[in-house]
Amino acid sequence: MDESVARGLEFLVREQRRQGYWEVGSGNYRIAMTALSGIALASEGSTTTRGKYARNISRSVDYLLDASQPNGLIGFPDDYHYTYGHGFSMLFLSQIYGEEEDLERRRNIKRVLEHAVKFSAAAQTSKGGWGYVSAKDGQDFDEGSTCITQVQGLRACRNAGIVVPGEIIERARKYIYDCMEPSGGIRYSFAGGGERPPITAAAVAVLFNAGSSEQAPELKKMMEYCTANVWPNGQQDYGHWHYMHYYYAQVMYRQPEQWSKYSTWVEGEILSKQTPQGGWEDSSIGSVYVTAMNTTILQLNKGYLPIYQR
Repeated sequence: MDESVARGLEFLVREQRRQGYWEVGSGNYRIAMTALSGIALASEGSTTTRGKYARNISRSVDYLLDASQPNGLIGFPDDYHYTYGHGFSMLFLSQIYGEEEDLERRRNIKRVLEHAVKFSAAAQTSKGGWGYVSAKDGQDFDEGSTCITQVQGLRACRNAGIVVPGEIIERARKYIYDCMEPSGGIRYSFAGGGERPPITAAAVAVLFNAGSSEQAPELKKMMEYCTANVWPNGQQDYGHWHYMHYYYAQVMYRQPEQWSKYSTWVEGEILSKQTPQGGWEDSSIGSVYVTAMNTTILQLNKGYLPIYQR
């Protein structure tokens, strides 16, 4: 497996642009792809100053720092899904922050993350979630997957020592619970859209990150739903398979008694689909996206990034 991971990471290295970013197609999702790819490389153990991928990580960090806007958004206002990139950037930069040895860059990361937290707080909707853009830009629309990204990014910032008001995360936790169906599945949004196994798996992961007890009745209900619909009893393809297992792998890793069996299965599923070029293909978003997620899943056992640790 180590050889497959190395091939996957080398694929990402080849896809990185000279300016430090990754993208889908011709300029799409640059912020989100840069953060996700940076997370995959950092999961190997490299930092901005040490390790095989130090130069690649350093360039990606600098790109995201340069993309920080005066209002705190990490990204570009004309991106109609900018909260994804913003959330993943908070996650990535907060993991780099604790290991950053360059004092000037460390100060810059802290400054950007502090402003990013304030942006997320202002972008939260009246119901406690987030949409593809801020509440103001999106007429107070919210949906589950962007909410998940914000919660994990905010919690990662808090764990890194960045001040995050507790009420932001508590409102988001309530939003997730309010979106839960009697089955335990989390629906697409507060307004409806049907329960979604990928969003449910992601919700469990970030609620664990946010400090929710595994014995909480809501979480136990969600886990029962995931057992029936994600793994081991729900292995059919719902779409967004890699997104679903990117988060569900984090859930299983927290449960050593489940991890051995699950990791054997998910590693087999992932490795069987690796291309000769070292990456993975994905028809919905693209090869950088799915390769970054898969290599992160395959490296959870290394335990380098605090947000994924047991």
